[in-house]
Amino acid sequence: MIEASLLRHALVDSPIGSLRIVASGHGITGIYMEGHTPPPSPEALGVRLPTVEEDPHLAHCARELAEYFAGSRRAFEVELDASGTDFQKRVWEQLSSIPFGQSRSYGALALALGDAKLTRAVGTANGRNPISIIVPCHRVIGADGSLTGYAGGLAAKLFLLRLEGLEPAAEATLF
Repeated sequence: MIEASLLRHALVDSPIGSLRIVASGHGITGIYMEGHTPPPSPEALGVRLPTVEEDPHLAHCARELAEYFAGSRRAFEVELDASGTDFQKRVWEQLSSIPFGQSRSYGALALALGDAKLTRAVGTANGRNPISIIVPCHRVIGADGSLTGYAGGLAAKLFLLRLEGLEPAAEATLF
């Protein structure tokens, strides 16, 4: 974990609500949505800045996110500095390899990591991804094509998938 005194964060508006962008001196360490589950700890946020323009990493990230939401950006170039275990970082690397407009199942990610038995561990690492949207954990769906959990909520996940041209399988209903 990066020392909190070296971190800073600011809020930006987006079509899915406010996003809290966090950066170290090396890059983006987190992007958290309103109601993020679990919420980031104060140690993961550092000092709050009045605007993203106060920090070059935050400003760069905010510009790229605005372009993504406007439909003019499909890949991100901002520097990342996520903290996690070696396994989590391997999973996040796999997430980052999922192209814009495509999805993968947890099982497919486990196979890409070399062991189909890693499906649950992949799901746990996916849920701990601190850099939402840029490390596209929203592109991971159930094996049957259905939506599965998302730290920013299923409505945000559905919005992001639709923004990228994906329409997940309809959810089963009681009626």
